[in-house]
Amino acid sequence: MYQALYRKWRPRTFDDVVGQGHITDTLKQQVAGGRTSHAYLFTGTRGTGKTTCAKILSRAVNCLNPVDGNPCNQCTACLGIENGSILDVLELDAASNNGVDQVRALRDEAVYSPAAVRKRVYIVDEVHMLSTPAFNALLKILEEPPAHLMFILATTELHKVPATIRSRCQQFAFKRILPDQIAGRLRYIAQEEGMTLTDSGAALLARLADGGLRDALSLLDQCSGGGGVVDDQVILDTLGLAGNLETAALMDQIAARRTADALETLARLYRSGKDVAAVLDELSGLARDLLVRKTAPQGGAALLTGGYDDATMRRLGEQLPPSRLLQMLRVLQDALAGMARSRNRRTDGELCLIRLCDEGLDDSFSGLAARVSRLEEQLAAGVIPAANQSPRREAPGRQPAAPPQTKPAVEDLPPWEEGRPPLPPEPEEAPSLQTPTEPEETASVQTPPQSSSVPAQPVPPSSPVPGSGQDPGPAFWSSLVAGLRGKVPPSILPYLHNSAKVQGVMHNSALTLWTDSEFTRAMLNKPSVLTGVGQAAAAALGLEQVQVAVVVGQPPQLKPEAPKAQTDHTPDAMDALLSFGEKFDNIKIQ
Repeated sequence: MYQALYRKWRPRTFDDVVGQGHITDTLKQQVAGGRTSHAYLFTGTRGTGKTTCAKILSRAVNCLNPVDGNPCNQCTACLGIENGSILDVLELDAASNNGVDQVRALRDEAVYSPAAVRKRVYIVDEVHMLSTPAFNALLKILEEPPAHLMFILATTELHKVPATIRSRCQQFAFKRILPDQIAGRLRYIAQEEGMTLTDSGAALLARLADGGLRDALSLLDQCSGGGGVVDDQVILDTLGLAGNLETAALMDQIAARRTADALETLARLYRSGKDVAAVLDELSGLARDLLVRKTAPQGGAALLTGGYDDATMRRLGEQLPPSRLLQMLRVLQDALAGMARSRNRRTDGELCLIRLCDEGLDDSFSGLAARVSRLEEQLAAGVIPAANQSPRREAPGRQPAAPPQTKPAVEDLPPWEEGRPPLPPEPEEAPSLQTPTEPEETASVQTPPQSSSVPAQPVPPSSPVPGSGQDPGPAFWSSLVAGLRGKVPPSILPYLHNSAKVQGVMHNSALTLWTDSEFTRAMLNKPSVLTGVGQAAAAALGLEQVQVAVVVGQPPQLKPEAPKAQTDHTPDAMDALLSFGEKFDNIKIQ
């Protein structure tokens, strides 16, 4: 009966374990010196030798003739443990036996002495799958175990194991096996099995295994099913991969923003049976190597996955800046994450390539950074001039912009043309036959012509003419606040814009800010705020300096309020008209 390579070639001694010398040497010394612990915790990624070392250790502590800490694999104890006839060594899968009842049963039988060997050994694989009650049931026996008992726990997710369990175990971290060590082991096994495995094929399988020797053996077993020579092309065709040459060519098309060529390449690979997710994964690996090479040119050589020559890496690196490589990696990772639940993987792959070729279609922050970096490079290279001196072309049917005109003096413009409301007319105390003369302060202010049939509409006061000696009205504070952006801290602007909290009154070249509470006063009474408001007010009124003070309370009424506009014949308006008529008749009679 055929047996899988990873089972057939499972190491039987510590010396056969590949790439974990820092662990196997320690375990050999403990076994040889008789100083083994009652509990071990093996952690690491899949396929790195955790369960293998646990089985070797279970035989070594019970071996009748150990050899330098290794089991002899020939005595009755080693052979019985290996073929499963000795029940004192038990291997459990915590993924399927994770309940508290199973752990309680294990704890109850663990107190009995072993029947055929010196130590009763329990190997618990994927121990992180145990429930919280099961961990609590296991805790007591781990703390005070019998002398004949040993626990070997293995897990790929150490963070899920409670600290109370970890503190009672000797912890060994299994590292990823280096690609060179995996390739050497594959060549040895292929030679023993009568396979023809090329060096480049072994290196490719080692890179695809990602540090796991079991995965590498499974891939070799899959690629050697047809017999013959196992080389790069056979591996790529069997696993549905694009290969380094195709991946580099596709990356070259993406770097040059040739969207049509990239889509055609993906379609050709798809028709030849390549997996879209595998193609994107290879692109992601190449982009990662390019980014490491760009950001760490000196010490990053050891971090590269390999497989690409220096000329290819140098050519692609010159075309792709780090900002775009970051954007490409984010797009690729997002696309790969959604492949598992995608209904049409080819469409998702094509959309991913389109976003890679044109970063303008990527609306993420990384896409924006890539576009800005591209503009900076074009400006530095002179592709885009820094300042365009050519006259701007107007759109068809659009009138050319009028040349700027010099702003006339304030005295030459009526108030409604200065962007602020005009002053209201002064209220009359009593009607008279003679037209009263206007005060000198308002002689220069013009009022718009009004129809005789419509009553005059009072308007709010505006800022005074500089040097006129007149205090500005409420409209001055509204216009001043609108121009304070950039002159005071942004956190203060909401207070100044809220008339219910802050009102500004200008009197005798001094600006008083009336606030609603002591808290608002404390927020405004700061040098940065007072200086900015004072400078803006001085510039608006044409003064050298304006003192600003902040007080709590309501502003006083400096001027009488203008009468409300009457648009219809209310009783008050009718009484005024009748009173005026009576006075006019009395004058005529006299």
